[in-house]
Amino acid sequence: MVRATQRFGENGTMSSTAGPDSAGPTANVPNVLAARYASGPMAELWSPEHKVVAERQLWIAVMRAQAELENFRKRSRREYEDALRYREIDLLRDLLPVLDTVRRAIDASETTADVDSLRAGFRMTAQQLEKVLDTHGCKTIETEGKPFDPTVHDALLQQVVPGVAAGTVVGVASKGYKLHDRVVRPAQVIVSKEE
Repeated sequence: MVRATQRFGENGTMSSTAGPDSAGPTANVPNVLAARYASGPMAELWSPEHKVVAERQLWIAVMRAQAELENFRKRSRREYEDALRYREIDLLRDLLPVLDTVRRAIDASETTADVDSLRAGFRMTAQQLEKVLDTHGCKTIETEGKPFDPTVHDALLQQVVPGVAAGTVVGVASKGYKLHDRVVRPAQVIVSKEE
């Protein structure tokens, strides 16, 4: 908060000093107000006592506005820091059911010998994860049959594939993902080459 000190001179006017913010456009406002009413039809009513009261009220209003602005800045900064700190909470809430499904599959694998049901459970878990990623704007990078693009593909190896143009993706080792327009992880691919 800004600290201010007030002094009253011999002529009854108030001079004020504040911290580093006092050099701004409001520093001379009381003197301007006094000069405005020092002459003219209001001069008789504008006694030194009125000047002191008006200057004091104006100074209080200025200091109150500065304090409110400083409080607004602090509150905005705190809200921004909280938003950064807890930005992943929605993603985590969506991932927890998938984790529960994986744990159930692990428990089921200890009591059953049916491999097909376990495979179906893991396939369902993978679909759940892909749905969560899609909900949060994370999309799978298109690969199969596409021309090799070094900005989104990472070539693991090249191999000759008859009937396929050189530089075409012919296999995927691991899928790649984009968050909106940024690559989260490039797709690791196998690329065709000329004979």
